[in-house]
This record gives sequence, structure tokens and C-alpha cells, in this order.
Amino acid sequence: MGQIVDIILVPQGAEYRAVRRGLGATAIPILPIPIGAVPLRQQIHRWQNAGQLLAGQRILVMGLCGGLVPRRAIADVVLYRECIDRAEFRSTFTCDAALTQQIQAKLAGHVTLVNALTSDRLVWSAHEKQQLAQRYDAEVVDMEAVAAIASLTTAGAVTAMLRVVSDDAQHDLPDLTAAIGADGSLRAWPLALGMLKQPIAASRLIRGSLRSLKTLQAIATRLGREP
Repeated sequence: MGQIVDIILVPQGAEYRAVRRGLGATAIPILPIPIGAVPLRQQIHRWQNAGQLLAGQRILVMGLCGGLVPRRAIADVVLYRECIDRAEFRSTFTCDAALTQQIQAKLAGHVTLVNALTSDRLVWSAHEKQQLAQRYDAEVVDMEAVAAIASLTTAGAVTAMLRVVSDDAQHDLPDLTAAIGADGSLRAWPLALGMLKQPIAASRLIRGSLRSLKTLQAIATRLGREP
């Protein structure tokens, strides 16, 4: 793994813990990132100023994403070719092709290349997911990829994006918009309230998240193995 990437970035919380467990004693640095574009850009800028992110580094962003099309099922592992920015007039940001190819080879048979969409807000409605898939020709959605690719590229880093699908396109999620704080953290009380308001959707989200986190951990373990 040390020959492929220099740093791994993972959303803070359960995703970070899953990757940390999967990599075990691997000596590669793993840094937690906040949810959402604005706090993520700020965090990358702070790391750059502190000398933790340097030009030329190969950086892998890992975590979960949502499925936008029926063929992207829960626990599918995907590598991004490119990511479209929903907020900025359909601007497209491309992951590094060589690094992406190296990771794909390492995970041969366990990963699919996709085009992704980054949304400036939580996409919880199945109807909206299907609309976004048609409008942007994307298979998955997240809230950080564009900010990560753009900021890291500006910093001179080489970036790849590896995600696990945690929710499908056919079912609504709980509307947890209020649970995401301005600093990119999850707020416990609004999160619990959002879950209680939509118990069926919440139960489905919990099951999907647990399954996808296990897959994320397993993929991290596979990445951490020596060639």
C-alpha cells in the first residue's frame, strides 16, 4: 500500500474507524475529514499550511456514497473516473487516471469504475436520486468529492476516490439535513430526531450503513496487504 498512496482521507466518525480497523498496523497516515465542501476545503487548507499535505503526494479519499441507479447496490465498491459538481454549473473534476488504475489493479474483481455527482446538500429522496441520475449521467452521489479533488489538485497532490455504496436508488432515506453542522460534523440530537420521524427509512439506512462499513473495512484490509 505504501507504494500506491501516501495519505488516506476518510470522513470522520464510523467511516474513519472502519478504514482504521481495516488497515490495522499499516504505516500509512489516515486523516479524518468533515462532511461537506466548505469545511473540507478549509481543513485541506489548514493541513497544507501545516505541511501535512505536500505537492506530489498521492492521496486516496475513501468513504461511503449513495447509489443513484438501480445497478449500484448496497456494498458495491466503486472508483471514480470523474465527479460532476451539482452546485457549480455542472463543472467536472477528474481523478488521476494512473493512480486510479493502480488501485483498480490492486482490487481486481472487487471494484467498478463510475462517474459520480457531488451534491451541496443531502440527497435523501429516491425520486430526487433518479432525477439526478438522468440529469447528470452519474451512478453515485456524495458531498465531498469535488471539494477534495479540486483542493488537492490545487495543492499539487495526485488524487483518487474509492467509495462503498451505503444506500440504493429505490428507497428514501431519513431527511437528516438538519443533522449536518456547519463545521461538517454530525449533530447527535437532530440525527436522532430525524431517525425517529422516519423509522422505516431509518432502519433501512442503519442496515445498509452497517453492511457498507463492513465492506469498507474489508477493502481497506485488501489495500493494506503487500503485493
